[in-house]
Amino acid sequence: MSSALHSTFTSVLTSIPSPPSNGFDIGTVPIRYYALCIIAGIIAATFITNHRLTRRGAEKWVVIDIAILAVPLAIIGARIFHVLTHPNFYFGPGRNTWNPFEPGSVWAIWEGGIAIFGALLGGAVGAWLGCRWTGIRFWTFADALAPGLLLAQAMGRFGNWFNHELFGLPTDLPWGLEIESSNPAFPPGLPEGTLFHPTFLYEVVWNGLGVLVLLWLGRTMRLQWGKLFAIYLIWYGAGRIVWESIRIDPSEVILGLRSNVWAAIIGVIVGIVILIVQTRRHTGVEPSPYMVGRERADAVVQSQDDSNDYVDLSEPPADEIDAEAPATSTAS
Repeated sequence: MSSALHSTFTSVLTSIPSPPSNGFDIGTVPIRYYALCIIAGIIAATFITNHRLTRRGAEKWVVIDIAILAVPLAIIGARIFHVLTHPNFYFGPGRNTWNPFEPGSVWAIWEGGIAIFGALLGGAVGAWLGCRWTGIRFWTFADALAPGLLLAQAMGRFGNWFNHELFGLPTDLPWGLEIESSNPAFPPGLPEGTLFHPTFLYEVVWNGLGVLVLLWLGRTMRLQWGKLFAIYLIWYGAGRIVWESIRIDPSEVILGLRSNVWAAIIGVIVGIVILIVQTRRHTGVEPSPYMVGRERADAVVQSQDDSNDYVDLSEPPADEIDAEAPATSTAS
């Protein structure tokens, strides 16, 4: 083995390097890998949710009608939650709080700064409105969304890796993350070459396992009425409590815990409450993915317009009747 190959192999074994760049430019337009990761996650979640809703009997691609409202409100909610939990970044003397043309304002979402818990809140409002619009049961949509949403969150976490951000405490574990000492988030006083817990990777693995668990539970136990989404909240919240507790990026601390830890705890509690309430209220399976009175009205119309379903009920011509009629006997 050459010295260069040995060095590369050893580096892979002992640490995780950070990507050399967080994006590229197309002409004068900057493209960030973080944004691409989020977009890819949204697309993946849309396809998975569409497949699951269609199998339940919903109209194909009705998920797009719901996403039109859910995705923008999720982004808005994500930004609002981040701003409210990081007030020192945006409010105070010398801050460009409300100027949309200055860096560091609350509007400058292209500079980063979104929070998944805010996305869940905003997205839930948008999904509820979208379900009211399309006639889909909200809990049916939530259950169909759960595995895809968790996969999207796993994909989005790679954006933090590209941005060299949201890493954890220093560690000497073989999978420690390399962060350059010039990074503004690099803790002062630590020697160059210090490795950190790759919290992005922990969450990727945890969420990936969660996708498999949700798919398995949905298939074997037929969890409906929002029960599968409740499991999602419990699973995601439980993992986030751990990963958030070892992160060292700035955050508001409330009663000794980071704000996102409290958000994760609330998520777990909400999931448990939904699971208990819905289990008591609904013991059977959902009769339809649609609300009562909002069942698919297009099924009959489509069948009438389909030439393959056409049946000719008109009376046949007289000559065909004579040809097909049996011969009359002349014997007496």
